[in-house]
Amino acid sequence: MNLARAFAETAAKNEKKTAIFWGESQISYDTLRRQTNWVATTLQSEFAVQKGDRVGVWLKNCPGFVPAVFGILEAGAVVVPINSFLKADEISYILADGGIDVLITDTSCNLGARELPIERLGESNEAQPRPELAEIDLAVIIYTSGTTGHPKGAMLSHGNLLANVESCRQVLTAVGEDRFLLALPMFHSFMLTVCVFLPLLIGGSFVLVRTLHPPKNIVAEVIQRRATIIPAVPQFFRALTHGAVPVDWPARLCISGGAPLPGEILKEFTERFPIPLLEGYGLSEASPVCSFNPIAGPWKAGSIGVPIVDVEMSVQDESGNVLAPGETGEVCVRGANVMQGYWKQPEETAKVMRDGWLLTGDIGHRDRDDYFYITDRKKDMLLVNGINVYPREIEEALYQYPGIKEAAVIGARDVRKGEQPIAFVSLHDGAAVETRKILEFLRERLADYKVPRRLEILSALPRNATGKILKTELRKVTQSLNLDN
Repeated sequence: MNLARAFAETAAKNEKKTAIFWGESQISYDTLRRQTNWVATTLQSEFAVQKGDRVGVWLKNCPGFVPAVFGILEAGAVVVPINSFLKADEISYILADGGIDVLITDTSCNLGARELPIERLGESNEAQPRPELAEIDLAVIIYTSGTTGHPKGAMLSHGNLLANVESCRQVLTAVGEDRFLLALPMFHSFMLTVCVFLPLLIGGSFVLVRTLHPPKNIVAEVIQRRATIIPAVPQFFRALTHGAVPVDWPARLCISGGAPLPGEILKEFTERFPIPLLEGYGLSEASPVCSFNPIAGPWKAGSIGVPIVDVEMSVQDESGNVLAPGETGEVCVRGANVMQGYWKQPEETAKVMRDGWLLTGDIGHRDRDDYFYITDRKKDMLLVNGINVYPREIEEALYQYPGIKEAAVIGARDVRKGEQPIAFVSLHDGAAVETRKILEFLRERLADYKVPRRLEILSALPRNATGKILKTELRKVTQSLNLDN
């Protein structure tokens, strides 16, 4: 089995069913099948794309993203989704590194690749010979946004992605009647697996949101199109709990991703809505989903839940020893969802693979019920006077202070203590706070060495396209701060 064949079989069984809701438009499985065939045929005949060639997809969210992806796969090629927010130099690096000669796009970038404009998208029933594909064959390369240096391409096979789709189907109890809300960028690995591949391989549908802001636009789409599964970033659920509770709410399940879910948001949401809000965990190198809080519960605040079906997780020390419950170490993942490696970077691959385990770079622990907790990124952990300090613990305390909307903690150099935590926060509209009182609040809840040396109030914290706070940008701010006196 491969992704292209799996989609073709599902489309054949659901020809007249709506696969994508897009504003007032409804796009059927049969239309997507014919568009997919057109893309595959055009790539093969006009662009001479062969099995294994990499083809870039640089598109804003649109229905054409789907036949672009499945058409590339049907032609036997490898999909390289490119962040639609990237600039020319960043795109040039990915095109060169991936050896990408053909780019399906909605914006001409003139960066050397031959372009197939998505507005040319047509429909075709013409039969063409297609390459044979196996589960081991490469399907997608996701370029991960590293905190330093250039991004690396995580190589995901057809088998990797099919395994993760099936695991997610079981964990989310997803069925053909489900409608997934798609309100985050489609190039993101979580959206690609959970909101595109999953519904379209089980005969479901997804609701593609045209306009994300304000959040009430998303709520209106959920109600109008009867969306049942709502993946979104934490700030959407915060906005939802602070707004009017929709009377006719069709969703049966909400999923928080893209950034850690603060305990306060989970508490507020569950007090107002009688449906689960589940935090999960994943990374591009794992196709990407690794764990979820179970639908049936219990839901543990601050926990990323338990490993999903057919995925193993452990916490290990630097030597690869599996640690006991309560002990802190690096979270590791093993299963059919784990990538084949980084594209053309065997040395980088070796750094993150050990005895079949993927080393995630995330620090955490598990409890006695095998629920996992992420404390921080390995590189984000601070050493204050030789003592480990985990920014997320401080951030969780900050979220409890009235008026604080966003919080992020990073480390800054300190000649006496090695490092010191620096906090950045933004406020809810109309909120007025005093830095001194926030720090007093923290001192009542945290050990003295964990209390931030500085606290800066910003109008908003910098975020990437999926809502994750960009600590790399905040670190640039700390370079101008003098903590030595």
